[in-house]
Amino acid sequence: MKLLLIGSGGREHALAWKLAQSPDVETLHCAPGNAGIAEVADIVDVAADDMIGLLALIQRESYDLVVVGPEQPLAMGLVDALQDLGVPVFGPTQAAAQLESSKAFTKAFCDRYDIPTAGYGVFTDVVAAKAHLKTMTAPYVLKADGLAAGKGVVIPETLQDAEAELDDFFSGKFGNASETVVIEDFMRGQEASFFAISDGKSALPLIAAQDHKRAFDGDEGPNTGGMGAYSPAPVFTDDILSTVMEKIIQPTVYGMAKDGHPFKGVLFAGLMITEDGPKLIEYNARFGDPECQVIMRRLQSDLLPILLAADAGTLDTVDAPAWFNEPVANVVLAAKGYPGAYKKGTVISGVETANERDGVVVFHAGTRRGKNCGKLKANGGRVLNITASGSTLREAVDTAYAAVDDIKWSAKQYRTDIAHHALAKT
Repeated sequence: MKLLLIGSGGREHALAWKLAQSPDVETLHCAPGNAGIAEVADIVDVAADDMIGLLALIQRESYDLVVVGPEQPLAMGLVDALQDLGVPVFGPTQAAAQLESSKAFTKAFCDRYDIPTAGYGVFTDVVAAKAHLKTMTAPYVLKADGLAAGKGVVIPETLQDAEAELDDFFSGKFGNASETVVIEDFMRGQEASFFAISDGKSALPLIAAQDHKRAFDGDEGPNTGGMGAYSPAPVFTDDILSTVMEKIIQPTVYGMAKDGHPFKGVLFAGLMITEDGPKLIEYNARFGDPECQVIMRRLQSDLLPILLAADAGTLDTVDAPAWFNEPVANVVLAAKGYPGAYKKGTVISGVETANERDGVVVFHAGTRRGKNCGKLKANGGRVLNITASGSTLREAVDTAYAAVDDIKWSAKQYRTDIAHHALAKT
């Protein structure tokens, strides 16, 4: 089969790495890809948000399946356009992708279908939003309604800071994404990321992971797209899985179909495991990054038949996927200054050495090769994902950090405490 994978991050490298292992994949293209993806797929120089370029490429190449990695093309309606052309595609339509592209949409959806989530208010002007804050107790959860690359959530500890953040939100801190703001009650507990595949009628559960959103050790600093992850997540027990499927995932699949927006693709439920059980923080309409990296490392089954069945509406005929039992940890190497300003073009070495370690696979994100020198260079905020497996989570984490030391890069920035919640209990 001939496949096109859209995207250029660590998530897409992990997907490309896994798809390339399928005996049914003869040709794998990736647009626009990165330096690591180029080792397992043919790179096509078309940006993930270039709708005209992507549609021209897809019509020219006649792919058997298009896999959409990031959220932007989903929110732009790429899947709708491909369905109109009769092209098999893995990913939700623009209307279904509102589960991620609009937090206000999702909160209202949860109300309609009795899906447990935090109390909230939705605001389009700063005066009403500030008035609502005065009815709450700290800390305050403020969210940009639209897509903000995983950075559109702030949790101020004081009313003064929350009001200042609202001024920033409504002044365009996240562009159009923060024209509408969702204010939520703060939920206490441990976060977990759970993934399921849906074909619009049923859902196939995958596994859970935990990630680290804050930039610095101890869960301090600004939110990022994710600084590391690990799986399995000890907090996500079999009982929690049953509850999440019954009260969150299955009602979502049912509700989206009933509302006329059947969801085909990945349901990524960001969860808070509270004393009252799991509650939905938010939905994403694609695999998480960096969670996808650890999930693909643990997936033993062929990924391709699952994606094809989701598009065809035949997930109920697919066997439950098999998983490797060994824990996997992922440490993200970011460019110094991320998630703020950072430099591109710094030279990186040592990736080959890291990959030679037992249990280690390095997934690239913001990387490119120098046109003349061929050297590996940083080309984004999150640059490399050092994943490692081990007989225990401690071994996986230690191996990952040993591989981090193999990477020679003057501008690298990373957390040194990945999986600290789980390791503290061992």
